[in-house]
This record gives sequence, structure tokens and C-alpha cells, in this order.
Amino acid sequence: MDLHFGDSKPTDDERAAVDALLGPPESSWEGADRSDADLRWARGGRAARDRRDLLLPGLHALSDRVGWISEGGLDYLCRRLTVPPAEAYGVATFYAMFSLRPRPATVLHVCTDLACTAAGAADLCAGVEAGLGPGVSVQRGPCLGLCERAPAALAVRAGDPVRTAVSAPATVREAVLAATAPDSAPEEPPAATAVPQAGDPGLVLLGRVGLVDPSSLDDYRAHGGYTALRRAFELGPAGVIREVTDSGLVGRGGAAFPTGRKWQATASQPDHPHYLVCNADESEPGTFKDRVLLEGDPYALVEAMTIAAYATGAHQGYVYLRGEYPRALRRLEHAIAQARARGFLGDDVLGQGHAFDIEIRRGAGAYICGEETALFNSIEGYRGEPRSKPPFPVEKGLFGKPTVENNVETLVNVLPILTMGAPAYAAIGTGKSTGPKLFCVSGSVDRPGVYELPFGATLGEVLELAGVRPGLRAVLLGGAAGGFVRPDELDIPLTFEGTREAGTTLGSGVVMAFDDSVPLPRLLLRIAEFFRDESCGQCVPCRVGTVRQEEALHRIVERTGAAAADDIALLREVGRALRDASICGLGQTAWNAVESAIDRLGAYA
Repeated sequence: MDLHFGDSKPTDDERAAVDALLGPPESSWEGADRSDADLRWARGGRAARDRRDLLLPGLHALSDRVGWISEGGLDYLCRRLTVPPAEAYGVATFYAMFSLRPRPATVLHVCTDLACTAAGAADLCAGVEAGLGPGVSVQRGPCLGLCERAPAALAVRAGDPVRTAVSAPATVREAVLAATAPDSAPEEPPAATAVPQAGDPGLVLLGRVGLVDPSSLDDYRAHGGYTALRRAFELGPAGVIREVTDSGLVGRGGAAFPTGRKWQATASQPDHPHYLVCNADESEPGTFKDRVLLEGDPYALVEAMTIAAYATGAHQGYVYLRGEYPRALRRLEHAIAQARARGFLGDDVLGQGHAFDIEIRRGAGAYICGEETALFNSIEGYRGEPRSKPPFPVEKGLFGKPTVENNVETLVNVLPILTMGAPAYAAIGTGKSTGPKLFCVSGSVDRPGVYELPFGATLGEVLELAGVRPGLRAVLLGGAAGGFVRPDELDIPLTFEGTREAGTTLGSGVVMAFDDSVPLPRLLLRIAEFFRDESCGQCVPCRVGTVRQEEALHRIVERTGAAAADDIALLREVGRALRDASICGLGQTAWNAVESAIDRLGAYA
């Protein structure tokens, strides 16, 4: 592709897709027909540059309408935003869901990650590829966040409007139907089917899932909705931060940073404006709890974000949502629109004088964008590469301003903290890990899904609830970035400190069980392939190390025993370099699962 403005012209569909997002162009400098006035001065450039953050939505608009991004369409979007084509090309090629080469209007994404591989994704892919004609592109890809219904497939048919259909658990016939006739595909089951405990009166975070209509604001309010926000206005910003701090709430994304400290640090920054970002880009293989909350209780996130914004002095919030979650997108868009129409968002929330609104930004298939600074770059219209720290986001985050970033589960925990009070919330769980925790259980269990338990429950208790099958070989805690444990280690307490003492990690709450039918070496190879695919390539240790790790595992799979000893030694050396020198958590954790499988499970003994 010519990385300068060329002679390629956008099609009518491409022009319409971009104009629907940005409005009609005002001058030929932005892509309109040339006029005499435009020959005398340039207009609109500064305003367009201020909209650089609309580059990712613009790429989505082109892909949704046409199915791929042509040179003419990309050039037109670049003119509208005055973004150099070389930079836009670098952004567009960063994401797995975009294609800059012609492809059919319908794409069937088939998950080949851990849970789906164990459930027969290879056979599903082979059958689908044989059963579909040239009018559909089959794309094997990473986790779709449907692990409780593995194997899974997502069909996307470009057009106006774009149409999607999910098939999970997918058969060849159902996946082909989703791709060829998405409007006729069976409707997805309710979100409550992913919550085996649904209806249990003791649930705190999942209590409304399956009980309330996720589209109804009135139903949400009838079941306790917006009680916490009114309590927040009574306490004031400092009081809210004090309650969150006293509750002991820590981030549920894996880093376990104290939420109250993060909010206080952001609120105290003199630089304005402040921003709030909800990280809903849960791309860790085996993780789907945020999807269930968004599909089953979307107003809870809207309310929790409003509280967080009030406490930290933010007036604009962003939800960065996985591009593979079409139903969550529809539910959240509807919830935000209803809240805005009823005065729960906008210039004067509930008449309390606080202005706050929420905007959704869709991801496009990049695991690295789960890292907070990579997420900021993605929203701003740049490649989703992590930034060096310091400065930290509470000082210079989104658009260079103080920013608080939390994931969906962390934010939703704020609601019970304010309704029951910090002491009562802190009494749940353990002294260092307070409150309830969501666990995503999948793999070799009879009842996969999201489970809510207080911190301190053991791994065995979680698996007993899910109905672990006979022949358990290993359990993966924390997803691809986590570690394996043996079947004789099920008494590990599921707390941040308990898993750390056991030499493993809790991560975001993934519990993936594997029985003897799953070939462990192939599973480890899939984990290595995942990290190699998802590395942003910014730093050498990760860019090179993830490739070398995959190469070594390929060789080990093909030969075992003494012949593999040299490669295992090489893996350890590469793993140390990844952990010690990578710029962000992706590279730092890429060796964890492989190391634990070698040392705890004797994977290649």
C-alpha cells in the first residue's frame, strides 16, 4: 500500500460510513469537492486533528459497512481526521479484527483457544471450512469470551447495519447457519445461563442477573438500583473515597492495586480535566465475567461509573469494550441512552450539579489493550502499545490528563460497599482480600460458568460447585498468564495472598480444569502461540522471546525425553529474560504457565 495520499477513491459505501460518524466534510481539505475558496486557505485542520481519537471508531465504521478497509477508504478517513496514512495504516494493521486486504463481507471467527481447543475446536474448524463456500471468510482466532459454552463461533456480516450471530456451543451446522443466515440463527441464551448460582439470595455482585430485565431501568431501580449513587451524593466525593478505602477493595483485574488509593491519587491532581476509563476488554483466555455482568446487569456499571466519576472529579467516562461482545455492546448502548434520557447521566446528574457522561469505544481484537496505558493509546487513535511508567495514569493518563482506570468487576463492587457500608463489606472474605470474587470456571466441569464466592474459598470448593469430572489432570489459575496446579493442591485458598504463597497467581479469576483427555504439550504450545500473536512488538524481550518460546515448544512437542532437555534449558533462559526485561505484563507473564507445567506437572518428563 502507498503510505502517502494516493489516487484511490473511496466507494460510496465507504464515504457514507465515515460521514455517518464524522458528519459531512466542510472543505476539500477534508475530502469534499474542491472549491475556489479552498485554493486560497486551508480550513478545518486543527479541529480535525483534535478528533484523532475517532480514528478507531472510523476504522470500525469502514469495516462494519464493507467488511474490510480499502486504500481509498483509509485515505478518505485520514483526510477527514488529518492523520498521516502511514500512521493510520499502522493502527489498522495492529488489530486482528480488521483486514486491509479484500475479503468476503461475512467473516466467521472461530475460537481456537484453551477451553474451545479442549472442547473440539479443531474438528469444528475443519467441518466449517469444508461446509462453507467462498462467500464466507473463516478466521481462527483467540478467545471469544464464551468459554462456558465452548466451542464458540462469532459471525459478522458487514452492511448497513452490520449483523452478528453467536454460535456457542457450536456445531458445524449451527456455525454454518450463523455465517450464511445470521438473522435466522438461534437467539443467544440469557446471560443467567452462565450463572449456575442464579437466583441465590446470597449473591452480591450477580444478584440481579436473571432476576431483572437488563433493558429496563425501572426494573433495575425496583431491585435496588441507584441506591448507591444517592448514598454517594450524601457522603460527598471525599466520603465515597473513604468508604472505598476502608472496604479494602482492590482491583479485580489481577494487579490487586487498592482502589481507594487510586481514586484518591486521581482526585487530588490539580490538572484538569480528569477522566474515568472502564476496562471492559477482558481478553484473557478463560475470562468472561465482565461479559456476563454487561449482558445481565448493564445499569450496574453505569451507576458504578457515575459514582467513581463523582468521587474523582471526572466528567467524561469511557468504556473500552471488547470488539467480540456484540450483545454486551447493544445492552450497554441501550442502558447509557436510557440513563441519559432519565437524568442519570448528563449535565446535571439527579439534580446534584455533577455533570457526567459515558462513551463506548470498541476494541478490535488486541489482548495487549487490556494493559491500561495501551488502552489509552488505543482510545487516542494510536497503536495500542504500552507506555513507560512513570508518569502513572493518575498523573498523566488518557489525553495526558489524570485518569482512573478500573475493570467492570472492580467498579461493580463499589455498589455494595456504599449500600451495606465499608465495615460490612470488609467482613466478607479475608483480612487482606475483602469482599466477594467472581470466578470463571470452564473446561472439564459439568456446570461451567461464573461463580461468586467470598475470598478465601478454596479451589476445591469452586470445582465442587462446578462439578469437576473424573480424571482431573491439572487446573489453570489466572488464564494464559497464570499458572497450573496439580489435582492434589485443591486446598489452595483463592485469595491474592493465598495463591502467592502457593507459588501461583489468582489473576482475574480464571479456573480452567483439564482432564486426562487433553494433551498438555499441545495446550502449552497454544498458550505460546497466543502470546506470540498478541505481543505488540514494542520491546525486544517480548517481541523475540515469545517467538523463541513458541519455537522451542514446537520442537519439544515433536521430540521428548533427553532430546528435549536443551530446549527446556533454553525455555528457562528465555523465560527469565521475558519476566525481567519486558516493558509490560504481557511479556512478564508469558512464561508463567509453561514454567508451572514443567515444574509442577512434569509436562515433559
